[in-house]
Amino acid sequence: MHILRVANFVSPTSGGIKTALRTWGECYQARGHRASLIIPGPGPEISEESQGMVFRVPATPIPGTGYSLMWDRTGVARLLDAIAPDALEVSDRATTRWMGRWARHNRVGSVMISHENMTGIMVRHTPLPHAPSVWSADFINRRSAHDYDAIVTPSHFSAEEWQHIGVDAVVVPLGVDLEVFTPTSDPAHYTAPGPGVSIELIHCGRMSPEKRPELSVETVRELVRRGHDVRMTMFGDGPLKAALMERAQNLPIVFHSYITDRAELAARMGQADIALAPGPLETFGLAALEVLACGVPTVCTDEGALHEVVGDGGAIVPGTPAAFADGVETLLARPNGRQRARAQAERFNWPDSADRMLALHEKLRTRHTRKHS
Repeated sequence: MHILRVANFVSPTSGGIKTALRTWGECYQARGHRASLIIPGPGPEISEESQGMVFRVPATPIPGTGYSLMWDRTGVARLLDAIAPDALEVSDRATTRWMGRWARHNRVGSVMISHENMTGIMVRHTPLPHAPSVWSADFINRRSAHDYDAIVTPSHFSAEEWQHIGVDAVVVPLGVDLEVFTPTSDPAHYTAPGPGVSIELIHCGRMSPEKRPELSVETVRELVRRGHDVRMTMFGDGPLKAALMERAQNLPIVFHSYITDRAELAARMGQADIALAPGPLETFGLAALEVLACGVPTVCTDEGALHEVVGDGGAIVPGTPAAFADGVETLLARPNGRQRARAQAERFNWPDSADRMLALHEKLRTRHTRKHS
């Protein structure tokens, strides 16, 4: 089976979506299938990679976001025709929704992967009042459900907005590379920071409005106010980085550039005592899962899907600086915290995730074959 994946919101510094695309593609090929990918440029027009053949097409940059979008339907449609896949997997419900209709016309099974929570985005990040925001999200979601054969979400939280409009989304949790993201030392021998030793924190998540990184900054402020000797490293990049650096002046916070080498990132994360994952609209929380796999207990918000990922591996608290500071204190006092974090991460792996996707693609392929035989 030749599986074509398409995604618009992918950049050189993308997080979860880029990781999922790459790893699913590698797993598909390891199972004997062909995998291809269409994403926005820049970069080599065509390249053969571990995840399969990658096609980068001309795209228009979106100022202030780091993303570019493919708008040329005619050119992309020609590329779809030339690739002629057996299955289509699209990671965007809005700008590429037309591809579901292309797949139906060409008798190709189609899956739309819901990587974001449209209802939450419309409610929190648009000027519309609450009710019109929900109606708008429902309208967009109904159109997506109509155009694709199946909707996939990475969490039960993400599936709720589809169930709200009567659509049974398929929940396929993401995974983590447990060999790359692994504790730097034996979690059983870990000793919590004592007097005179700084508490090392790290922030998980892109520095963009939907990830609410300012909560991590304000948590450090609250911990300092309480008299804790604390330091935090914020890894990554995003449109809010400059504003966050200004906000963090006079606080013990270091901003680290984006790390492309996953082994180096894992080693850096594994040195922390506690991680902070403040994103209120996460539909999964891959960054939090990766840090859990490194044996680092994580404080996360009780909003979104993070509680499904963090579980017993951390503290689930309201999204306020005081509550997050309470969570840090709770985890510092919790016995076996690093073992519990690693054990929680081991519940998720990429081969199982890819096998669920492959089973769905095969089911849709069989359905189309029967329908047109």
